[in-house]
Amino acid sequence: MRLVIGLSLLLPPLAAGETAYITDRLIPGLHQAEDTSDRAFRSLESGQEFEVLSRDRLYAHVRLPDGVEGYVKAAYIVDVKPAKLVVSETQAEVDRLSAELEESRQAFAEPAAAIAALKADASALQENLDASQARANELEEENASYLSRAERYQYSLPYSWVIGAIGACLIAGFIVGLWWVDHRSRKRHGGIRIY
Repeated sequence: MRLVIGLSLLLPPLAAGETAYITDRLIPGLHQAEDTSDRAFRSLESGQEFEVLSRDRLYAHVRLPDGVEGYVKAAYIVDVKPAKLVVSETQAEVDRLSAELEESRQAFAEPAAAIAALKADASALQENLDASQARANELEEENASYLSRAERYQYSLPYSWVIGAIGACLIAGFIVGLWWVDHRSRKRHGGIRIY
């Protein structure tokens, strides 16, 4: 029994100086009377932060950030931030980060547009390079084909040249033959043509 009384006497000093909050969805009153039997002189909203000066099982003596002191029922006090406060702080952080992200997007919009234009130019140049490379490959294949044909026919003459040469030889032979026959005939007949 003495142990329980001793522990209960130690609990209020342990609570002194800790930070606590009003739980969600409550509007408890701050009272002057230690047992909160009087009319509340101030309402506390859910998530209100304050310092616990002393606490027992039913009531707590608290100090608000503006220095006002009073008593509140201990059942309304929690040691962790209520969800309402966490949500509002998180939403404020999300809003701040969203604004920062939008500023960053605007700051990088012009460089991003320049990068996109450079990428488009690089893509067009790459397409031109690919087309030029394909054309160069075609020309190399054609050149190799012409070189192999030229090597195969290096000692050959075109048919038109051969036919032309044969025709020229026939005509020249015919003319030389006529002259020869005329020359021999004149020589035989004393320079007189008999035909």
